[in-house]
Amino acid sequence: MMPAARESLLDAAYTALARRPWSAVRMVDVAAVAGVSRQTLYNEFGSKEGLARALVRREADAYLAGVDRALAAHTDVRERLAATAEWTTSTARSNALVRAMLTGCWSERLPSPALSAAPSSSVVPAQRRADGPLPSPADFVALVR
Repeated sequence: MMPAARESLLDAAYTALARRPWSAVRMVDVAAVAGVSRQTLYNEFGSKEGLARALVRREADAYLAGVDRALAAHTDVRERLAATAEWTTSTARSNALVRAMLTGCWSERLPSPALSAAPSSSVVPAQRRADGPLPSPADFVALVR
Protein backbone atom coordinates (compact mmCIF):
# COMPACT_ATOMS: atom_id res chain seq x y z
CA MET A 1 0.00 0.00 0.00
CA MET A 2 1.18 3.51 -0.73
CA PRO A 3 2.16 5.60 2.30
CA ALA A 4 -0.27 8.29 1.08
CA ALA A 5 -3.16 5.81 1.23
CA ARG A 6 -2.12 4.77 4.75
CA GLU A 7 -2.07 8.42 5.79
CA SER A 8 -5.48 8.94 4.18
CA LEU A 9 -6.87 6.05 6.22
CA LEU A 10 -5.34 7.43 9.42
CA ASP A 11 -6.68 10.90 8.60
CA ALA A 12 -10.15 9.42 8.00
CA ALA A 13 -10.00 7.56 11.32
CA TYR A 14 -8.86 10.71 13.16
CA THR A 15 -11.69 12.75 11.60
CA ALA A 16 -14.24 10.05 12.47
CA LEU A 17 -12.97 9.99 16.05
CA ALA A 18 -13.48 13.75 16.33
CA ARG A 19 -17.15 13.25 15.42
CA ARG A 20 -18.11 10.14 17.38
CA PRO A 21 -16.81 7.75 20.03
CA TRP A 22 -14.29 5.18 18.82
CA SER A 23 -16.79 2.40 19.53
CA ALA A 24 -19.09 3.96 16.91
CA VAL A 25 -16.37 4.41 14.26
CA ARG A 26 -16.95 1.81 11.56
CA MET A 27 -14.15 0.42 9.44
CA VAL A 28 -16.33 0.54 6.31
CA ASP A 29 -16.87 4.30 6.85
CA VAL A 30 -13.15 4.96 7.39
CA ALA A 31 -12.34 3.09 4.17
CA ALA A 32 -15.03 4.95 2.22
CA VAL A 33 -13.80 8.38 3.38
CA ALA A 34 -10.23 7.41 2.44
CA GLY A 35 -11.41 6.16 -0.95
CA VAL A 36 -10.24 2.56 -0.53
CA SER A 37 -11.99 -0.76 -0.01
CA ARG A 38 -12.63 -2.14 3.44
CA GLN A 39 -10.41 -5.09 2.46
CA THR A 40 -7.54 -2.67 1.77
CA LEU A 41 -8.03 -1.18 5.23
CA TYR A 42 -7.91 -4.63 6.84
CA ASN A 43 -4.89 -5.60 4.71
CA GLU A 44 -3.04 -2.55 6.02
CA PHE A 45 -4.01 -2.57 9.71
CA GLY A 46 -5.30 -6.08 10.35
CA SER A 47 -8.13 -5.02 12.64
CA LYS A 48 -9.80 -2.03 14.25
CA GLU A 49 -7.33 -2.45 17.14
CA GLY A 50 -4.48 -2.31 14.62
CA LEU A 51 -5.93 0.89 13.16
CA ALA A 52 -6.24 2.34 16.67
CA ARG A 53 -2.62 1.47 17.50
CA ALA A 54 -1.37 3.01 14.25
CA LEU A 55 -3.42 6.16 14.88
CA VAL A 56 -2.12 6.52 18.44
CA ARG A 57 1.46 5.88 17.24
CA ARG A 58 1.13 8.52 14.50
CA GLU A 59 -0.17 11.14 16.93
CA ALA A 60 2.61 10.29 19.42
CA ASP A 61 5.23 10.63 16.68
CA ALA A 62 3.78 13.97 15.54
CA TYR A 63 3.81 15.29 19.10
CA LEU A 64 7.44 14.23 19.61
CA ALA A 65 8.45 15.73 16.24
CA GLY A 66 6.91 19.00 17.45
CA VAL A 67 8.98 18.80 20.64
CA ASP A 68 12.09 18.34 18.50
CA ARG A 69 11.15 21.41 16.42
CA ALA A 70 10.51 23.48 19.55
CA LEU A 71 13.88 22.50 21.00
CA ALA A 72 15.75 23.07 17.73
CA ALA A 73 14.30 26.56 17.33
CA HIS A 74 16.04 27.92 20.44
CA THR A 75 19.43 27.76 22.08
CA ASP A 76 18.61 29.37 25.43
CA VAL A 77 17.52 26.74 27.96
CA ARG A 78 14.59 28.83 29.24
CA GLU A 79 13.33 29.50 25.70
CA ARG A 80 13.62 25.82 24.84
CA LEU A 81 11.67 24.86 27.95
CA ALA A 82 9.01 27.51 27.26
CA ALA A 83 8.66 26.47 23.60
CA THR A 84 8.34 22.80 24.59
CA ALA A 85 5.73 23.65 27.25
CA GLU A 86 3.76 25.78 24.77
CA TRP A 87 3.82 23.01 22.15
CA THR A 88 2.77 20.41 24.72
CA THR A 89 -0.06 22.56 26.04
CA SER A 90 -1.43 23.55 22.64
CA THR A 91 -1.19 20.00 21.27
CA ALA A 92 -2.81 18.44 24.33
CA ARG A 93 -5.60 21.03 24.13
CA SER A 94 -6.36 20.32 20.47
CA ASN A 95 -5.61 16.60 20.25
CA ALA A 96 -7.51 14.23 22.54
CA LEU A 97 -5.18 11.32 21.75
CA VAL A 98 -2.07 13.28 22.72
CA ARG A 99 -3.85 14.51 25.86
CA ALA A 100 -4.68 10.91 26.79
CA MET A 101 -1.14 9.73 26.09
CA LEU A 102 0.39 12.48 28.21
CA THR A 103 -1.99 12.04 31.15
CA GLY A 104 -2.82 8.35 30.95
CA CYS A 105 -6.52 9.30 31.17
CA TRP A 106 -8.33 7.60 28.29
CA SER A 107 -11.99 8.55 28.01
CA GLU A 108 -14.58 6.06 26.82
CA ARG A 109 -14.77 8.06 23.56
CA LEU A 110 -11.19 7.16 22.62
CA PRO A 111 -9.58 3.97 21.46
CA SER A 112 -7.46 2.66 24.31
CA PRO A 113 -4.98 0.25 22.78
CA ALA A 114 -2.88 -1.62 25.31
CA LEU A 115 0.50 0.03 25.90
CA SER A 116 2.25 -3.33 25.68
CA ALA A 117 3.23 -4.76 22.34
CA ALA A 118 0.48 -6.42 20.34
CA PRO A 119 1.08 -9.72 18.58
CA SER A 120 1.90 -8.62 15.05
CA SER A 121 1.51 -10.79 12.02
CA SER A 122 1.59 -7.78 9.73
CA VAL A 123 3.93 -7.62 6.76
CA VAL A 124 3.51 -3.84 6.68
CA PRO A 125 6.60 -2.25 8.32
CA ALA A 126 4.65 0.78 9.57
CA GLN A 127 2.11 -1.51 11.22
CA ARG A 128 4.82 -3.65 12.80
CA ARG A 129 6.09 -0.42 14.40
CA ALA A 130 2.57 0.54 15.50
CA ASP A 131 2.16 -2.92 17.04
CA GLY A 132 5.22 -2.34 19.21
CA PRO A 133 4.85 -0.97 22.73
CA LEU A 134 3.10 2.40 22.83
CA PRO A 135 4.64 5.16 24.97
CA SER A 136 3.27 5.61 28.47
CA PRO A 137 3.09 9.09 30.08
CA ALA A 138 6.42 8.34 31.81
CA ASP A 139 7.94 7.33 28.45
CA PHE A 140 6.90 10.70 26.99
CA VAL A 141 8.55 12.56 29.86
CA ALA A 142 11.73 10.54 29.38
CA LEU A 143 11.73 11.13 25.61
CA VAL A 144 11.14 14.87 26.00
CA ARG A 145 13.73 15.15 28.76
